[in-house]
Amino acid sequence: MSRGHVLLVDDDRDLLKAATGWLEVSGFSVTAHHRPEEAYQQLLRSEPDVVVSDIRMPGIDGMTLLNSVIKARRDIPVILMTGHGDVTLAVKAMKQGAEDFIEKPYDAEYLLSVLDKAVEKRRMKREIARLQGLVQEEGGGPQIVGDSPAMRALRSRVAMLADVDIDVLIIGETGSGKELVAQALHRQGRRRAGPFVAINCAALPESIFESEVFGHAKGAFTGALSDRDGKFEYAAGGTVFLDEIESMPLTLQAKILRVLQERVIERLGENRLRPVDVRVIAGAKSDLSGEIAAGRFREDLFYRLATVDIRIPPLRQRREDIGLLFSHFASLAAHRYGRAERTVPVALMARLQQEEWGGNVRELKARAERFALGLDEQGTGKAAQTGPHGELTLPDRLAAYEVQLIRAAIDEHDGNTARAAASLGIPHRTLNEKIARYGLRGSREKSSDL
Repeated sequence: MSRGHVLLVDDDRDLLKAATGWLEVSGFSVTAHHRPEEAYQQLLRSEPDVVVSDIRMPGIDGMTLLNSVIKARRDIPVILMTGHGDVTLAVKAMKQGAEDFIEKPYDAEYLLSVLDKAVEKRRMKREIARLQGLVQEEGGGPQIVGDSPAMRALRSRVAMLADVDIDVLIIGETGSGKELVAQALHRQGRRRAGPFVAINCAALPESIFESEVFGHAKGAFTGALSDRDGKFEYAAGGTVFLDEIESMPLTLQAKILRVLQERVIERLGENRLRPVDVRVIAGAKSDLSGEIAAGRFREDLFYRLATVDIRIPPLRQRREDIGLLFSHFASLAAHRYGRAERTVPVALMARLQQEEWGGNVRELKARAERFALGLDEQGTGKAAQTGPHGELTLPDRLAAYEVQLIRAAIDEHDGNTARAAASLGIPHRTLNEKIARYGLRGSREKSSDL
C-alpha cells in the first residue's frame, strides 16, 4: 500500500528527479512537475494527498501556488521547500495556510516524516468527515459516530425503530451513549417537533420524584403555591427518556407502569387523571435480570419496557472506532474552544487502542478534549499512564524527561535539529523519529545538514 500520493513541484529538474526517485523508493507515489502551472492543472484533475513545492521559481512561485491550492482544494496540505534566506517567507506562508516548510538542503528522512504526518492528518480528516455523514439526523445535534460492524448495526436499528411509536429499552454501560441513542430515536421519528425530556432516575431524590415527574396541584404540600406541570405533561407530543431506570424505587415503578399501560398521570395532591401523549424510552446499565432476581425491579415493568430493546456495545468491544472517535471529539473541542487542531500521534493512537475504557465513550471524549486543549501529559502528545496513587509511571516520567531535553536542545540551537542531535549525542535520524513520535513539530524546529 502506498504511503500517499505526492504532487512534487520544483523548477530544478535534477533535484526534482532525485527527490522523485527517493520518495518512490520510500513507498510514495509521485507526480512531478517543473512548471507550477502544470502542477496546478494536475491537482484539479487528480487527488494528491499532499503538495510539496519549492518557493523560489520563475513565473508562478510557491506562494502563488499555495494560494491557488487553498482556494481550489483547501483539504490538500501544502509543504513548501525554502532556501536558507527564505525562512521568514516560509513562516508567512504557514500563516496563510501552508502545512509545513522544509529548509534546503533538507534531510531525506525528515522529509519522509513530514510527509507521513501531512498524509495521515488529511486521511484522518477525510475519515472523520465521512463518519459524520453516516448519520444525517433531522434537526442536527450530536451524531452516532463509528464505523465498526456493531455501530453500523446500531444505526440501522435506530433508523428502523425511530418512526415506530413504541416504547424502547436502551441497554448499555455507563458512558456508552444511551442518551445519544435516545435523542437519535426522537430526532428521526415522527415526534421530532415535540420536546425531548431526559430524567435521570438516579439523580432525582425519591421525596420529590413524584412531584417532578407527574406534577402537583396547588397546596399539595408546603411550598406548593400553584399548580405545576410535571415532566410527562411538559413532554406532550414528544419523548421522555428515563435514564438509569434500574435506580427507580419500587413504589415509583408501579406508577410508571401505570403511565405506560394507560397513558395517564395523576398529579400529586389531585384526584383526576390527565392523559399524556408521549413516547417513553428507558435506559439501563444491564438487561435488568439481576435486579429482577434481587426483587429491586418489577418484572411486569421490565416486560412492558423491553418489548423492543437496543443494546449498545462497550467501547472495548469495538476498538476499531477508538481512533476515529478520539479524533472526532478532539476536532470538535478544538473548534469549540478556538484552538488549532492537533494531529494525533501514531504512538498515542496505539496506546488508546490498548486501554480498557471503563467509562466508555464519555471517558474517551474527556481525554480527547484534554488533548485538544494541550492539557495532555507533560506536552508529550500521548496519554499518560498513572500508578495506583495517580502518579506517572516510570516509562511516562522518562518520556516526559526526554521531551524536556529534546526541546531544550532544539531551543539552544535555534531550531537546527542536526546540531541539536549532535549535542544530544544521537544520530540526526533518531532525533527526527523522536520528534515525530512525541509530536514536537513546531516553528522553532528546522532540519539542516550543516
